[in-house]
Order: sequence, then C-alpha cells, then structure tokens
Amino acid sequence: MAFALRFGADAVRVLEQEAVYDGHFSVRRLTLQHRCFGGGWSAPLKREVFDRGDAVGVLPYDPEDDSLVLIEQFRPGALRGSDSPWMLELVAGVVEPGETDTDVVHREAMEEAGCELSELLPIARYYPSAGACSEQVRLFCGRVTRAGVGGIHGEDSEGEDILVHSVPRADALRLLREDRIANGHTLVALQWLALQGDELRRRWT
Repeated sequence: MAFALRFGADAVRVLEQEAVYDGHFSVRRLTLQHRCFGGGWSAPLKREVFDRGDAVGVLPYDPEDDSLVLIEQFRPGALRGSDSPWMLELVAGVVEPGETDTDVVHREAMEEAGCELSELLPIARYYPSAGACSEQVRLFCGRVTRAGVGGIHGEDSEGEDILVHSVPRADALRLLREDRIANGHTLVALQWLALQGDELRRRWT
C-alpha cells in the first residue's frame, strides 16, 4: 500500500492572522488549531510565519564535458563565527508575480551565470524550514548550451556580485561527500545528481 499522510489541509483551522512586519520580507502571526493524532483538536496555537515568496533553482549541467555550472556569492544569513559567508550554489531566484517556474529558471540562469539552457528536468519541490517559513523551493536540472564561466555576474540593482564556476561532476560530488556544500538547494540537487547523473548523461548525449 502506498504511504499517505494522515491529515490534509482541511485538518487546520486558522482562527486569526495579522501582519506583524512588512518590509523586504514579511511576517504573519497566526492563531490556529489542528487535528491531533490521538483524536480531537489542539488548543489554539500562536505561530509566526516568515513569508519570502517561493523560489526556483536550477542545476545547469553540460553533458558534453560532464560538468556543472555553479555560482559563488556572499550570503548574510551565513555570517556565523569563522565560517565563510560565501557559498557555492546552483542558480536560484524568487518567483515574481505572473512568472512561471520556467521563466524564473531562464531569467536567473542568464542574470547569475550568463547561462543558456535547453531541456529542463524537475528534481524536487520542498519546504526548507516549514516550522517557520512559508517558502516552497522547486528545483530543476537544465542542459547547458552556453555559460559565462569565469565571469562575474548579477544584478547591480540587487547588490549581486556572483562568480561563475565550471565544476566537473566528479569534483562536485566529492565536495558533497566531504560536507563542503553548505547551501540547502545545492545539497538536494547534488544528492539527486549522485543518483541520476550517469543516466542523465546517457540521455543527453
């Protein structure tokens, strides 16, 4: 028998919600109840939810030389002790109103990596931190037709300063095994590539 979650969206009652912050991102305070596994409903709970919009990421892959296009950029949320706040990542961006996921993939690939992609394959969709954040991330793998490797890219208006790398697939997976990939989107995509990479290369060559 296929696994199914016990409850769905109809097992939650939102009793009240209010906006408590509205800036570059926003925060809502919810008062809610949900059904309990032992029966009945929970007591009313107050929870703050961080809203930053959904994001789409793409892992650009060149099957001809078996390499990935990855980007390096500064991330203020990673300022922690002596850890470097620069991260090696896949290409990603926030979905703007009226955009499709495919629109975002192609826009961000060009803006962040000077990268043109042809075929796209879905990898996964997930919530990075559903206990506090409403963001859903949807990931793809894209076949590279052109890339601005070695260049510096990004939107000046957004303060982006992005260095583009070409990384052999074997080296990227080695970084994964050595716990040197600290970005969640990239971890998920590289784990998928570790399982699918050989078949993917055969398919695209």
